[in-house]
Amino acid sequence: MTQLRCIAIDDEPFALEILADDLSKIPFLDLKGQFTSPMDAWELLRQGQVDLLFLDIQMPTVTGLQFLRSLIDPPMVILTTAYEQYALQGYDLDVVDYLLKPIPFDRLLKAANKAYALFMLRQPGGASPAPAERPFFFIFSEYQEIRIFHDEVLYVEGLKDYVKIFTTQQLRPILSRLTLKAVETKLPAGTFCRVHKSFIVALDKITSFQKTKLYIGKQEIPIGSSYLPDFENKYRAG
Repeated sequence: MTQLRCIAIDDEPFALEILADDLSKIPFLDLKGQFTSPMDAWELLRQGQVDLLFLDIQMPTVTGLQFLRSLIDPPMVILTTAYEQYALQGYDLDVVDYLLKPIPFDRLLKAANKAYALFMLRQPGGASPAPAERPFFFIFSEYQEIRIFHDEVLYVEGLKDYVKIFTTQQLRPILSRLTLKAVETKLPAGTFCRVHKSFIVALDKITSFQKTKLYIGKQEIPIGSSYLPDFENKYRAG
């Protein structure tokens, strides 16, 4: 069995011991160390010897979030804290999960399973790889990375710093803290088109269009005048 090399950082020795004991019960985790100060773990992280970091937030000298932001190439991170108010900051830092103390073992196991699944997906020939003929991309949403196949995307709507990705597989859109431009770089230009400052559409999912709007099923999507020439060229060429 592939094991994830992990470490735990918490300035409270008692909490650290409880966490370390629970981590030792999970067979696919290999606990390489436990530290009461982030700086004591820095060298191990710098050497790339850690796959998963369990990180407390409220610590003296440097907080867990400050330490995480300082890492050039951080491993996967699961935050462990007694405070709910840092959840959004954790989301911005793409953490795998956010655990509130006291941490029930089943909740810890769920977070570890999520990290393990993500780790295996990232490996060459990893578990349940997508067929080569079905390209995909990853989106971070709700503290997990979600794999989305290109051919499942209907359209993407931009909302300031967030996007909603509508797919054939989800009744509700997938919400992610990204710009529309960032999502556009993940999609092939030949099959997707920006039609408005707030919308990208899958060309093969369009039911009909007029000069100022198009339809994907019953969903009406506006077409910006500056985007119309490029859209018409791509749509008619397809």
